[in-house]
Amino acid sequence: MPPLRTALLQSSGRPGDVAANLAALDEAAGRAAATGAGLLVVPEMFLTGYAIGDGVARLAEPADGPSAEAVAALAVRHGLGIAYGYPERDGDRVYNSAQLIGPDGTRLANYRKTHLFGGFELGAFTPGDQPVVQAELGGLRVGLIICYDVEFPENVRAHALAGTDLLLVPTALMHPAEIVAESVVPVRAFESQLYIAYANRIGQEGEFEFVGRSVLAGPDGAARARAGRGEELITGDADPELLTGSRRENPYLADRRPGLYATLG
Repeated sequence: MPPLRTALLQSSGRPGDVAANLAALDEAAGRAAATGAGLLVVPEMFLTGYAIGDGVARLAEPADGPSAEAVAALAVRHGLGIAYGYPERDGDRVYNSAQLIGPDGTRLANYRKTHLFGGFELGAFTPGDQPVVQAELGGLRVGLIICYDVEFPENVRAHALAGTDLLLVPTALMHPAEIVAESVVPVRAFESQLYIAYANRIGQEGEFEFVGRSVLAGPDGAARARAGRGEELITGDADPELLTGSRRENPYLADRRPGLYATLG
């Protein structure tokens, strides 16, 4: 099975302007496809911007809304899967969500962030309650979580135990938490024996300073691709053969003793 070339767009787009962000996504998808990528991952809340105040509720759309249709058209035109962050409206509730659309335009998976970060998110969103959301893409089992979720080892381990090979993490990581992108994410990939594609925002938005440092981390803890702090498109391969070999050599999952952890809650 060939590797799945995975592209990560590190950008904040244009906060508050969905049309401009869809245009930026179109351009990035074209560049990613030209490298042979079969998947493009973009940051948390990319379609609308993150620090947009009341704009979150105003710009929120259903998972099958017009923006999803537009992203599906881009996926088909460029022939690759796209994972993107957006505010999802479901009745009176708004979720911080990420959706994966396949290269044929099919909506493959939709995830609602389970661990909300800080006062802004707690005031703007309802937390999701489904920790493991997966789909098949490019011969790999692909999972979705969002930003703060990856900082809880239980989340990533749940994906590992459910068979996730490549965990997609649209992100809005802020200063001074650079350690998450630079150290925590590669460690999560190593300890749970999977790939993690962590795509961050950049620059200043309102009170938030996003730090970039997006990474595709492998099961050996190494960065297959790493961005700096500016706008950038990076690519790396999620290789099933390397993953199989790494899981064979690293016994963490096999050596677990779940009965000892039952009291942890």
